[in-house]
Amino acid sequence: MLLPARNAAPTIEAALRGILGQRAAPPFEVVCVDDASSDGTAEALARVARCDGRVRVIQGEGHGLVAALRLGLASCRGELIARMDADDLVHPDRLRLQAELLARDASLAAVGSLVRCFPGPLTPGLARLEAWLDSVVTWEQCETARFIEAPLVHPSTIFRREALDSVGGWRDAGWAEDWDLLLRLSAAGWRMAKVPRVLFFWRDSPGRLTRRGEAYRPERMIELRAEHLARGPLRERPFDVWGAGPTGKRLARALEARGMRPRRFWDVDPRKRVARGLRVAPPAELGAPDGALILCAVGAAGARDDIRAELAPRGYQEGRDFLFAA
Repeated sequence: MLLPARNAAPTIEAALRGILGQRAAPPFEVVCVDDASSDGTAEALARVARCDGRVRVIQGEGHGLVAALRLGLASCRGELIARMDADDLVHPDRLRLQAELLARDASLAAVGSLVRCFPGPLTPGLARLEAWLDSVVTWEQCETARFIEAPLVHPSTIFRREALDSVGGWRDAGWAEDWDLLLRLSAAGWRMAKVPRVLFFWRDSPGRLTRRGEAYRPERMIELRAEHLARGPLRERPFDVWGAGPTGKRLARALEARGMRPRRFWDVDPRKRVARGLRVAPPAELGAPDGALILCAVGAAGARDDIRAELAPRGYQEGRDFLFAA
C-alpha cells in the first residue's frame, strides 16, 4: 500500500485503521510518505507505526504528489501496489477482492472498485461522476470510456508493479498524473477493470487536490486528452468531431496544435453551420462507417446516449468507429 500524506492529521489515522483492518488480505505493508507536513501528520504516522510494524514512514521534501508517489514506490517491496489517500476510507475486503481479480486475469494492470463519495449531500456534478464511475466496470467498458474521465479512481486502485515499471510509473506532465498513467498503461496494451462492489469511500472537500490543483483544471484535461488521442487512436487515421459547441471546439483546437485537423464537425443543432473554419454537418447526412474515427465531445447531460442512438443503427461501433472524449 502506497499512501502519500501532507497536512492530513485530522483523517490519516482513520484511513490507516481501515487499511490495517483488512480481512483475509495477502500479506502487505503500508508505505506512508509524509510530504513535509506542517501539522500533526508526522506524529500521527509515528503513533500508528509504533503500534503496527506493517507501517513504514518515508520523509518527503514537499515537492508534490508525483514526487511523493515516486519516492514511495521506490521503497515498496511488493508485486502489487495499492494506492490510498490520507483522507479516504476503505471496505475491509478491498485488498483481498482486488488482489483476487488481478490473480485471475494476467492482462490487468490495474483494478479499482465501485466508489461512494462522502460526506453528502453531493453536488449534482459529483453525483453524476459517481454514477458514471460505477457504470464503468469491465475492462471493455474502461477501454471505451478512457477518454471521458479517468475510469478508475486513483486511490481506489491496485496496480501490478510490472505494469507500473513498464511505463515508467507516475510522471509530472502538467496534467492529472492518475489519468495520464491509466492512458499510458492502455496504450502499452494493459487492461484495467473494477471489482463490482463498493470498496472505497472517496472524501470530497473544498481543499481536495482535484479541486484546487493547477494540473486538474479543465483546460489541462483537454490537453491531456488531445495528447493521448494524437499519440494513440488518431495516429495516421482521419477523424471527425461530433459537437460544434465549446467542448468540441476546444478539443479540436488542442488537436490542431498537435498537427491534427478534423475533416468536419457533426452537430444536432441546425444553427451551427461552421466551426473552426470547417463545415458542421447534421446527423441526417451520416453514412456507414468509412474508416475515420468520430470523436464525440459534447458536455451536455444525456448527450452520450443521444449520440449512440444516432450512430449505432448506422453500424458504428463504440471503441472502433467512435469514442467519447467529454
